[in-house]
Amino acid sequence: MTALLEAKNVGKTFGGGLFDKVRTVALRDFSLGIESEPPSILAVVGESGSGKTTLARLLLGLVGPTTGQVLYRGTDLRSLSGTQRKQFLRDVQVIFQDPYEVYNPFYYVDHVLETPVQKFGLAASRAEAREKIEETLRAVGLRPDETLGRYPHQLSGGQRQRIMVARALLIRPRIIIADEPVSMVDASLRATILGSLRELNQAFGISLIYITHDLTTAYQISENIVVLYRGSVAEVGDVEKVVGDPKHPYTRLLVGSVPLPDPDKAWHGEPPPSEEARKAAAVPHDGCAFAARCPDAMQICREERPPLYQLDEHRAAACYLYLGQPEIGADEIGKVMVPPTREPVSLPVS
Repeated sequence: MTALLEAKNVGKTFGGGLFDKVRTVALRDFSLGIESEPPSILAVVGESGSGKTTLARLLLGLVGPTTGQVLYRGTDLRSLSGTQRKQFLRDVQVIFQDPYEVYNPFYYVDHVLETPVQKFGLAASRAEAREKIEETLRAVGLRPDETLGRYPHQLSGGQRQRIMVARALLIRPRIIIADEPVSMVDASLRATILGSLRELNQAFGISLIYITHDLTTAYQISENIVVLYRGSVAEVGDVEKVVGDPKHPYTRLLVGSVPLPDPDKAWHGEPPPSEEARKAAAVPHDGCAFAARCPDAMQICREERPPLYQLDEHRAAACYLYLGQPEIGADEIGKVMVPPTREPVSLPVS
C-alpha cells in the first residue's frame, strides 16, 4: 500500500554556499511513512536543534530536501500537479506553535475559518458555512457566541490555539502536523488542547504527527515516538517502552530531565558539560552525534555513526551499546511501530 505521506531517506543541510560557508546538517537519512488507514498518532521528540521543525517544514513542502524525497501518495512534492497540490493542501494540515502570529489583527478570528471554507468549496451558502464553522468550534470545546465576531487580542492564547485546531478540523484532513502546539499555552489549558487533538484522531480518523520537546505531553498523546538528536534518530518505537524504559543514553537524559512532582525527591538533570566535553563536541567527526555528551561513549562511537539496532519487537535504538543485535535500515523504522488503536485514551481536562 502506498503511504499517504512519506519521507524517504531525507536529509537537509543548510549553508555551505558562497555567503554561508558553515554547513549545518539539520536532518540526516530520515525515513517515515504515514498510511491512509488506520489513523495513528506519532510523536517526534528532541531538544532545540534536533531537527524537529525542519522535519515539519519538509513534510509540509515548505522547504525541499537536500537528499531523498518527500512523497504524497507516491509522488514527490516537487512534482505535484496543480490538482494534486490542492488535494495535498487539504489532506495535510498544520497547527503551528505560536497562536499569536497566525492571525491578522485587523480581521475578526472568523477570517481564518471562513477562508478555507471558501478556498476548498466546503459549503454551498453562507448559512451552511456558518453552520459548519459553529459545529467545528463546538467540537473543540469553544462556544461560537463567545468566539466569533471578535478580534484575536480579545481571546486568550488557549482560545486562539483551539481555533487553529478547529480550522484544521474544518477541512477534514487525513494528517495534521502539530508543531509544538501547546508550548506557548498556559499549563491549565494544555490538557484541553491535547484532548481536542486526541479527539481528532479518535472521532474523526485523522492521523497526527505531534512534534514537541516536551516528553510528558508526547507520552500522554502518542502511540509511537521518534527521539531525534542533531538530525538523527536516537530511539524509536512504542511510547510506553521508550519512555518507560529508555535504552539510548540521550533518551535516558530526556526522561531524567523531567522534573519530579514530589519536592522531597531529588531531580537529577544533566550535569553541566566539562570544558573538555565542550571542545570535543565542537570538533566534527563521523561518529555518533551524542558521543561528546554520552557517559557510555566508546572509541567506535567517535569513529562511525551507529545503525539502528532492533532491541525487541517494538523498539530500536542507534547505539553501540547494543552491538550484535539485529540491525534495521533507516527506512524500516515502521517495523517497530505498534499498530494504531482507536480506543480512547483518558486525558485530564481543565
